[in-house]
Amino acid sequence: MSVESIVQAVYLVAAVLFVLSLAGLSRQETARRGVLLGMTGMGLALVATIALALDRSERPVGVTAGLILLVLLVGATVGTWRARTVEMTQMPELIALLHSFVGAAAVLVGFGSYLSEPATSGADAGETVHLVEVFLGVLIGAVTFTGSVVAFGKLSARLRSSPLLLPGRNWLNLAALVACAGLLWWFLADGAAGLVPLLLMTVVALALGWHLVAAIGGGDMPVVVSMLNSYSGWAAAAAGFMLGNDLLIITGALVGSSGAILSYLMCKAMNRSFVSVILGGFGAETPAAAAGGPAEPGTYRETTALEVADRLTAARSVIVVPGYGMAVAKAQYPVADLVSRLTARGTTVRFGIHPVAGRLPGHMNVLLAEAKVPYDQVLGMDEINDDFPGTDVVLVIGANDTVNPAAQDDPASPIAGMPVLEVWRAREVVVFKRSMATGYAGVQNPLFFRENTAMLFGDAKEQVELIVQAL
Repeated sequence: MSVESIVQAVYLVAAVLFVLSLAGLSRQETARRGVLLGMTGMGLALVATIALALDRSERPVGVTAGLILLVLLVGATVGTWRARTVEMTQMPELIALLHSFVGAAAVLVGFGSYLSEPATSGADAGETVHLVEVFLGVLIGAVTFTGSVVAFGKLSARLRSSPLLLPGRNWLNLAALVACAGLLWWFLADGAAGLVPLLLMTVVALALGWHLVAAIGGGDMPVVVSMLNSYSGWAAAAAGFMLGNDLLIITGALVGSSGAILSYLMCKAMNRSFVSVILGGFGAETPAAAAGGPAEPGTYRETTALEVADRLTAARSVIVVPGYGMAVAKAQYPVADLVSRLTARGTTVRFGIHPVAGRLPGHMNVLLAEAKVPYDQVLGMDEINDDFPGTDVVLVIGANDTVNPAAQDDPASPIAGMPVLEVWRAREVVVFKRSMATGYAGVQNPLFFRENTAMLFGDAKEQVELIVQAL
């Protein structure tokens, strides 16, 4: 059996493992198994690809093996260093940055494929198909690259989270797409000298990717991350077509389609259409805030950790609603300790997770799993929303936009119609916040001024530790 046949068989096994990995990641109980299956599949894919490269290499085997080993060492060193040093709160921007690598790789593969197999005038149908693959691969990769870099900047606070609202921004995007279509015609018409239109298209695509994400506000960043995940998948699939690599095509299609489905689910959870996210604008400052108008529609009531401990002692049922603030404060461990102590006292305690809580889909679930919170205590928004009226105390820890009643009560609100956790229906609500500032979407929250809401200001981790001590 030839090396080519063995590699294709290994690729098939790896593809099956990737599918099983996605299936495992769909549930918390099987997520660890899903990760291990994905790692195994990727390991097999790497070994098979290296074997194929050594078999096809025109250089001495020792030289090719040395180059591959050098690249693997650099990648493994950087990857291990980042994996060991990155904070969970930095995971969204790290993922955005990794998406940019996929986009850059697709661009480089496209140029490499074109330069290594230069087209000739009067190209046949097969060569035309290859040129289209190159063009689309570079286009998708360039958009993914700059879009991911901008998303990284916004998520890491290196860039402002508010959208960049240029005059006629949607027409600018349309003009860029029309220009790319014209450059494709030029590229196909003169494939032998197509480097110029390919370079021009790359510049236009880089600008388009930058503007697409720059025009999207901070409130839509969870959708943007999943959207870029989908883009990176299609970029990888395009690279697979250019390289004739079946596994890369399958993997890219899996990532692209799953990212698109996740984007749809995120949009549904925010009552937003995918087109409206792409058009941007959500997360801009409200007119009142921009004009220096009143930011607080009432008075709020402040509480202390000792008072909260007294409420929890008397409570029979408690729901904890975490948000990005819990991640920033690294409060998941004392929160898990608090929950275990309340449970030991006979109190029913559960977590309510909004689909877009945090800066990344599943962000809160990962933090709670890291703190060893039992899976059966962690419920989604649809599972727990009807239980708030029968709940004694709700602890909102670092959440803001996902518990905003304006989504239901104020048709003029930017988040009107967005499904939210209806925490205000509980008997008492305690909101953990550092200040009265608005959330990431820049929208004021009337929950803070309701009669049954008390504000507990300060670092969430410190406040929860004080509550545990008081208990």
